Amino acid sequence: MIDVMMFLLVFFVLISLNVIPALGLKTHLPSASSSQDLKPQNKAVITIGLNDALQVDGVDTKISELSSRLNLAKKNGEKLNVIVNSDRGVEVQRLVEVMDNLKQNGFESISIATRKP
Repeated sequence: MIDVMMFLLVFFVLISLNVIPALGLKTHLPSASSSQDLKPQNKAVITIGLNDALQVDGVDTKISELSSRLNLAKKNGEKLNVIVNSDRGVEVQRLVEVMDNLKQNGFESISIATRKP
């Protein structure tokens, strides 16, 4: 009897893990041999996914709303470090548009997330 209950418990746990979707966009980061770990105090993560998907700290946004959403992330006028997390399949033009928008709105500390090979 206990074996049957244990089987049912494991079955429902495994099923529920696949039913609940993970938060955020799934991306495959490009690799770079000169990657370094960044641990900024005040940061915001911009995720650029396929099919023109764009998120700021896990919240869907449009490129026109990008700077206003990032200004909300600033704390007490501190410098905000922006990390761009882009899928390797995203067109370079889309990445340039996002980075150009950031530069035009006064964000100077911009990093591109990569993974070590």
